[in-house]
Amino acid sequence: MAFKTLGQFIIEKQADFPYAKGELSRLLRDIGIAAKMINREVNKAGLADILGEVGQQNIQGEEQKKLDVYADEQFIEALSRGGECCYIASEEHEDGIDLSIYPTNQEGKYIVCIDPLDGSSNIDLNVSVGSIFSIYRRKRYGVPIQMDEILQYGHEQVAAGYVIYGSSTMLVYSTGKGVNGFTLDPSIGEFCLSHPDMKIPTDGTIYSVNEGNYLKFPQYIKDYIKYCQQEDANSKRPYTSRYIGSMVADLHRTLVVGGIFLYPETAQHPQGKLRLLYECSPMAFIIEQAGGKAISVSTNVSEIKPQTLHQRAPIVIGSKHMVEKVEQIMLLHQENSETLGSTCTFSG
Repeated sequence: MAFKTLGQFIIEKQADFPYAKGELSRLLRDIGIAAKMINREVNKAGLADILGEVGQQNIQGEEQKKLDVYADEQFIEALSRGGECCYIASEEHEDGIDLSIYPTNQEGKYIVCIDPLDGSSNIDLNVSVGSIFSIYRRKRYGVPIQMDEILQYGHEQVAAGYVIYGSSTMLVYSTGKGVNGFTLDPSIGEFCLSHPDMKIPTDGTIYSVNEGNYLKFPQYIKDYIKYCQQEDANSKRPYTSRYIGSMVADLHRTLVVGGIFLYPETAQHPQGKLRLLYECSPMAFIIEQAGGKAISVSTNVSEIKPQTLHQRAPIVIGSKHMVEKVEQIMLLHQENSETLGSTCTFSG
């Protein structure tokens, strides 16, 4: 059976973007090339001197792993070489990388936001890790790039995707016309279409959250977790709890079999912990394109206007009906709070 390669698929879909004369297609291929390079190093990590930390922290205050740095370098090199990208926002850099100052990238039409290696705390444990990318169109040309071009709404993405490095390596992406998954065939070194037109089930039986933070969660999240744990044959509860500690790995499972992933606000992180531009927004774009839903407290993730490169946001994402249940519980809490507030009297 002949498989369609990522390159062939991208070329076939190029007609979906009449405003792009092949630049977006080349950009997606560049990302695929970087993913292959990272996959090669991930697969031999135990045999090479690229495990462990490099002794410095990234902008998030997290220890950088050697493979983190390598992945970041591969994406930057691939995106710089192609000429289609004018700006890179990476989790590993405090400031964005303005490629438009270089002659080869002055005419670049796209801004790319990347988490080069998500779940890097799992690297030394041989557990699945991944890469996340998000692509926006530049808004104006002939002038220096402006911050408003970089800090765009999630619904303005022209493409988003992730790569999961696991028992097999998959690249999953969307250009706003559905979601397709490609598995790397190591025998030919090509990503081949293996999961066409991916759809997330509207319901699931798996919830994914770091329950070690339970006491710090807002009450509506605590109540939803209790709901997941209650027995109810009609709704196939209690649900199963699965948490890998890599957003890519947890959400890839959620996309394929259904379920919900929660990374809410906490007392220590009232704005959430995951980054909006290169984690929440691209994964929300993919899940929504597959028929799921993604919210940040009472707002759709795609409707949040970023204010800074490394802005954080809480997120609840996954099967549509499961996310809507969280919304119902949250709304009930809000109504009860308002009712309580309206019946209270104070004496001076």
